[in-house]
Amino acid sequence: MDAPEIVLPEIIVIGKSNVGKSSLLNALCENKNLAFTSSKPGYTKLLNYFDVEGKFYLVDAPGYGYTITGSKHLDLFSNMMEDYFKSVHHLKGVIYLLDSRHEPSQDDKDFHDFLLKQGIPFVLVVTKIDKLNQSEKSKITKNLNVAFGDLSDTNVVLTSSLEPRTLLPLKRAIDKLLS
Repeated sequence: MDAPEIVLPEIIVIGKSNVGKSSLLNALCENKNLAFTSSKPGYTKLLNYFDVEGKFYLVDAPGYGYTITGSKHLDLFSNMMEDYFKSVHHLKGVIYLLDSRHEPSQDDKDFHDFLLKQGIPFVLVVTKIDKLNQSEKSKITKNLNVAFGDLSDTNVVLTSSLEPRTLLPLKRAIDKLLS
């Protein structure tokens, strides 16, 4: 007789290509070699599942936008994500990443709208804050509210994979998604 399949809750990490998904996963799991990182966009092609202490899966999704070859692959990303969201039954939420150095694109806004329309719980994570000066950091919330509308009910976390203290609010947000 086969052993029963163990099903764990899932939290998927999604964002534009080169937003820092793999670096953030490595920092969260305190393993710099867990997910492959590259300065060139488009290395992650499939969903990658990382078992976190037997408690849940962090799912690393390919980035949307441009790949290393410069070709647009939104259709492939959209189809993969549509299939994922239709088939997953243990999704607890989305860690939705935005690069602090760039204004949200139309693709970012479209994905944000998708999450809201589908009622999928998410944490909006702004990455690479270590690359900003204090003035730029203070404008982040205003810029996000301009791009997405009122975010007062949204959990927004500012992070840097190089600054472990910035990961503590994200770890708490993950615990909240799982509870």
